[in-house]
Amino acid sequence: MKFSQPSADLYAPGGKDPWAGLSSTTHLGIGAHADDLEILAFPGIAACFQHPKNRFSGIVVTDGAGAPRSGPFAQTSDVELIQLRRAEQRRAADLGHYASVIQLAHPSPAVRQSDRSAVIGDLVKIFEAAQPQTLYLHNPADRHETHIAVLLACIEALRQLPESSRPKEIYGCEVWGDLDWVPSSHVVRLPCPAPETLGTSLLDCFQSQIAGGKRYDRAALGRRYAQATFGNPNQPDSEQEIVLALDLRPLLDTNLSLQNFLAPIFDLFRTQTLARIDKLAPSQ
Repeated sequence: MKFSQPSADLYAPGGKDPWAGLSSTTHLGIGAHADDLEILAFPGIAACFQHPKNRFSGIVVTDGAGAPRSGPFAQTSDVELIQLRRAEQRRAADLGHYASVIQLAHPSPAVRQSDRSAVIGDLVKIFEAAQPQTLYLHNPADRHETHIAVLLACIEALRQLPESSRPKEIYGCEVWGDLDWVPSSHVVRLPCPAPETLGTSLLDCFQSQIAGGKRYDRAALGRRYAQATFGNPNQPDSEQEIVLALDLRPLLDTNLSLQNFLAPIFDLFRTQTLARIDKLAPSQ
């Protein structure tokens, strides 16, 4: 089976068959860029790392060109960066014991166009082969336009599947922008039950980003720690690391637009925030 981009890269650790790895997947992550998986889908990676019955696979949609770079990578060309990021994602797959990782190699500008049919076609093939139980995606409140474009392609691909073939759990997780503002009735708290060093070690694989000027390793770990502690002021911490997410199943069950999905969450955030102030502030 082939994908729309000739340069798409299929990999499974240990020289195994990537398609066989994909078909064994229980937890699937789909990110726009190399290293997005290790941030947004870390709960799934962690859930599979020490449990052989669970298998994590990752999908990277874009080719990675155009990322900011400085330091030792300041003069790296886009062509060189594409190859570097591909190799880095493979190293993360080895370290994280992934079943497979597929890098679809779509240029980011093409993904952001209104016609995403090529991306959607690739994703339908992946969903049909993997049929994961749990799926990790970008969330619709993310601030990165390419992340939103990839999410839209994922939702459209999922809508083309029969109900029986869709994942039971679909989460939109944090990357560019936290979800700690989301009311507790709408946010999902995903624990990360893995060795404390795993998350940082995975992101250390992406030296073109970290040494190139973006310390995702420190930032992602710090956010997971913060979400574990600052979730509830009246209870002790129950987990060491937490990723916050939105339950995206309603986008499939009711064919909601992203705008109509988010609107009541925004409204509830505003209502609850003002109600807390009104309760305690002097009348004006």
